Amino acid sequence: QLVYPHDFRLTEKEKTSICYLSFPDSYSGGLGDTQFSFRLRQAGGSRNSPFQDDGRYNREAPLTLQREAAHYFGYVYFRQVKDSSMRRGYFQKSLVLVSRLPYVNLFQCLLQLIAPEYFDKLEPCLEAVCNEIDQWPPPVPGQTLNLPVMGVVIQVRIPSRVDKPGSSPVKQCNQENLLPAPLVLPSVHELDLFRCFQPVLIHIQMLWELMLLGEPMVVMAPSPTMSSEMVLALTSCLAPLRYCCDFRPYFTIHDSEFKEYTTRTQAPPNIVVGVTNPFFIKTLQHWPHILRVGELRMSGDLPKQVKVKKLAKLKTLDTKPGIYTSYKTFLHKDKTLIKRLLKGIQRKRPSEVQSALLRRHLLELTQSFIIPLEHYMASLMPLQRAITPWKNPPQIRPFCQEDFMKSLEHAGPQLTCVLKGDWLGLYRRFFKSPNFDGWFRQRHREMTQKLEALHLEAICEADIVAWMKDKSEVEIVDLVLKLREKLVRARCQHLPVKEETLQRVSLYIDTIIGSLPEDLQTVLHH
Repeated sequence: QLVYPHDFRLTEKEKTSICYLSFPDSYSGGLGDTQFSFRLRQAGGSRNSPFQDDGRYNREAPLTLQREAAHYFGYVYFRQVKDSSMRRGYFQKSLVLVSRLPYVNLFQCLLQLIAPEYFDKLEPCLEAVCNEIDQWPPPVPGQTLNLPVMGVVIQVRIPSRVDKPGSSPVKQCNQENLLPAPLVLPSVHELDLFRCFQPVLIHIQMLWELMLLGEPMVVMAPSPTMSSEMVLALTSCLAPLRYCCDFRPYFTIHDSEFKEYTTRTQAPPNIVVGVTNPFFIKTLQHWPHILRVGELRMSGDLPKQVKVKKLAKLKTLDTKPGIYTSYKTFLHKDKTLIKRLLKGIQRKRPSEVQSALLRRHLLELTQSFIIPLEHYMASLMPLQRAITPWKNPPQIRPFCQEDFMKSLEHAGPQLTCVLKGDWLGLYRRFFKSPNFDGWFRQRHREMTQKLEALHLEAICEADIVAWMKDKSEVEIVDLVLKLREKLVRARCQHLPVKEETLQRVSLYIDTIIGSLPEDLQTVLHH
């Protein structure tokens, strides 16, 4: 019905997809308001974002919170109430916030404030809200922001890449001068993991492995809220490692990728997809891992845990909850975690405390797995003394899987993790996954930039006048051009180099040009 701001360009295909993704696609008898989220592939390649950003945000934000280049997130607030004046007897409407940022908590909180007003007052309400949002500061990683909207100030800290993983959010201190007192969000994006994972707590280990290996997985849930929360919880459980595969927190049969995902002529793609329509049980039967969750049921104090079942049992539309897979985990189950969580339930520990326990366990597991890789990768970096000013910097040595495997004997995950099992087998499978590829490319890029930075510093330390003594004009001009190119690259790629280093290189270039004959000076100055 309405896109606001009016000048925001969406293609017809995107509009249609957003419409279908903004409503529950299976019968939901529930009246009232529900919230859920989706993720949508952008139609027709990447377009310029309306926000001026030189890439600084993505350089400083944690990898898991970077701005998406080719996808949008949709955050939905759906209202369904009886209304006899409507043709179907119901008022059904959704307000959707579209963003490239995965700030699920912030945007769902914002919708809780805006949507009820919007359903009441319509467009003028959106106009007023957008005018306020226009005044918000940009999200700068590491900063605490105060965001005024509709008489409330939302206060939130934007996480930064230099935050220590697993540290609790920094206590916010600039509250005393704010009246009314701000609505403080503990995190822009972290879900209540304990609540999301309630029916699968005893299978956390298996789900973590499936995510790590980028395995194709379907989450079938009774509502878009449950499907989207479960998918987002699953993809977040590798942090600080980035989940590099595709994921759809909520997916409908009208989606343009429906055919691509349901075809049986090729293997299912590396993606986690959340669905609610029972029709998918038939069309996605050939997928290797299907997690079916029902409405949350308690058995005594405990949430009822789903069982692992054979895929062959997945036949009928009224399939029981369970994890349908033939996957055998590489690592043994962590009994102590489950005991601690159960003790917490019996002692009625708050959900956020249980979530912190879970998150810390997953973080330690991921770190135990990734630290040996980080150590091995660091050993491929050339020695600093091999970097000389007048030669191109040396290459990073190639990653050899067998060498890495040998290094595990004395520096493997067993140093930091008590879990036993086939760690080697898990690494071998991981090497074939998009998550390894994404991790390796990111590390390799960072190391290449570090080498470039060290090379620039070596040039700064060198005695350029001595070098020039026995060189021909051609060699000197060649050096000027190369140094200029290095400077441009350092600035464009925002290499980790001190500004004074760049200025010294710039000064060097001027010194060298000054020593050349005038006709060459003129050419080089142009």
